[in-house]
Amino acid sequence: MVHSQAYAENEWKGKDEWNPPTMATLAPNESRKYGVELLVTPEIRDIERTLVQAGRPVAVGIPGYIVPMDINAKLFLKYPRKVASIQSVPAGAIIATEGSSTKEGWKSYTLNGKTWGRARLVIRYDDGVAQSLSYDVIKSAAQAVGDLGNFLFTKQWYVNPGDPFHRSPSVMTYDRANNRIVTQDARAWIAGLGDEGGSGSWLAAAMKEFGQPNKDEIAKFEQFIDGVLWGGLQYSEGARQYGVRKSLFYHDPAALPDFPYDANINWGSWTSWNKAAAEAVNRAYNYPHVVAAYWAMYRIARNHPGMVTHHDWNWYLDHAFQTANYLGTHNNIGNSRDGLMDGTVFLMLLDDLKHEKWVSQAAALEGQLKVHSDEWSRRALPFGSEMAWDSTGQEEIYGVTKYFGADDKAQITLDSILGYMPSIPHWGYNGNARRFWDFFYGAAPGGTSERQLHHYGSGLNAIPVLSAFRSNPNDLYLLRVGYGGAMGGLSNIDREGFAGTAFHSFPQNMRWDTYSGDYGPNFFGVAANAGTYVVNTPEFGWQAFGGNVKVERDWVKVSTLDALRARVYVAPRGLWLTLDAGTFESVEINSRTTAVRVALSPANSSTPQARLRIEQPTKVDGIGTYHIRENFPNERDAFTIPLQSKTRWIELID
Repeated sequence: MVHSQAYAENEWKGKDEWNPPTMATLAPNESRKYGVELLVTPEIRDIERTLVQAGRPVAVGIPGYIVPMDINAKLFLKYPRKVASIQSVPAGAIIATEGSSTKEGWKSYTLNGKTWGRARLVIRYDDGVAQSLSYDVIKSAAQAVGDLGNFLFTKQWYVNPGDPFHRSPSVMTYDRANNRIVTQDARAWIAGLGDEGGSGSWLAAAMKEFGQPNKDEIAKFEQFIDGVLWGGLQYSEGARQYGVRKSLFYHDPAALPDFPYDANINWGSWTSWNKAAAEAVNRAYNYPHVVAAYWAMYRIARNHPGMVTHHDWNWYLDHAFQTANYLGTHNNIGNSRDGLMDGTVFLMLLDDLKHEKWVSQAAALEGQLKVHSDEWSRRALPFGSEMAWDSTGQEEIYGVTKYFGADDKAQITLDSILGYMPSIPHWGYNGNARRFWDFFYGAAPGGTSERQLHHYGSGLNAIPVLSAFRSNPNDLYLLRVGYGGAMGGLSNIDREGFAGTAFHSFPQNMRWDTYSGDYGPNFFGVAANAGTYVVNTPEFGWQAFGGNVKVERDWVKVSTLDALRARVYVAPRGLWLTLDAGTFESVEINSRTTAVRVALSPANSSTPQARLRIEQPTKVDGIGTYHIRENFPNERDAFTIPLQSKTRWIELID
């Protein structure tokens, strides 16, 4: 409680930071005693139940503790005493409005974020107990993504035709501390568009365009693909065709005697690859990023007429496949049998190969993934990595083993994630995967082995957790954990759109890293996860993760306010709706019947029609097979719906 009051009483510094609390010092001969009570809970899921039984205050935040300004977030408090006050630090950053208590005595509040940045709610009860909750208020999710795209394609857009490493034009690593692009770094990949630390920015750019296409930004990304990626970072001919090199930048004065390498950088480490080392194609982790770039452009070209002009959709889909195929057919590529960050893209690609009826390519990729699944099934603990212990491999391993019916290994992998990815009333730890070491490899120089908050583990590990929830729609814990991780990648984005690789959690730091570094896989998670999830819980009633709920008679009306507005999951119906083109404005669920209505945004020049997919990942008692009441053509397993100049409503019935 003293700790919470110290934060409340210190002056707010602004720019996302506060002064650390001033702890009381002891006078000579003075002593104080403190006690700590340790409670044992049967499993991680039971922490809240154990605390309630012990008479300690418990908080449940929906959709979590990262609060977009357009979301009416919910807070439920369980404690047998009255709330004396709720204080926001800084004052007015979050407005709490009291609602009615639930049948089990949970106190209910609606929270509205008003001031961008980190904030704290200090709840004081009438017995003197204080409870402190840590929040992060962000712009609307869609606006944060738009800001990210603008920053990537302006401040991080590198144009230098004379660059001897042929990195121009491209979206490059950015140094926020000095507001400049990183053109040299002792870790060659950081400045060389390779690995996660160097590819992170252009990967984020690719996935931003997939989810929120902007024609001007896409035109630049096409320049990057044709001028830097294909034929540069990726070999376009010869025996290594489709192989992905480790870095375009390298430290090799013998190869570039006239290049002015920065004398202030220590070039003596193993990280300062020479030309031959940089040109190697033997690191598996580089391949999914390139596949994702091509796949994103395929999806845009296929579904948004006129957005992509350099190549047709076939070219991008083929390059995505060929890149994945190179990895799958070259056994000498290191870590190719481990789970790869953003490896989920291989399953996304496989789905689209099947939708397009590219039979031979789909069979080849499926066969390669089956080899991986079989190998992982033979391992007791399949989620290994290049590190001795990691939280990287789980994402792809869960998806692939689940796809091939190895449910036992998928469950072991999910259990691993739930062991390190908690539900905690703190914006930085809720849904945060355990990451410690990438401040050395993908962040600003001088990193330490420090707990990283919302490094890419958050967004990537959220993919299997949310997938598991869609198969188990009554398991609210999965949704709370998964959505916390899915939102984590939005907290990295500052007010101008720069995204730091992760948050430094050491008390003396408490700041975002100043390099964009390996943020890209985290945003891949944002783009893969973004959606509005509607639930009807026994205790809290109708709630939305990623939207606002209004109940009017028999209809539950939900405005979709997630980052991309292209996915909706109606948990009580087991109904998963996704759009390849178009966006949702709202969804309405009839609580008395099984009817569902969706509102599609008006047409624009690049999106004249929506492409709707209807899936039911699990069977819910009393629910049949959903279909659209009207007749629309089904192409590539999606319904093509002409959009109008105004909102178009579609009714789904089972």
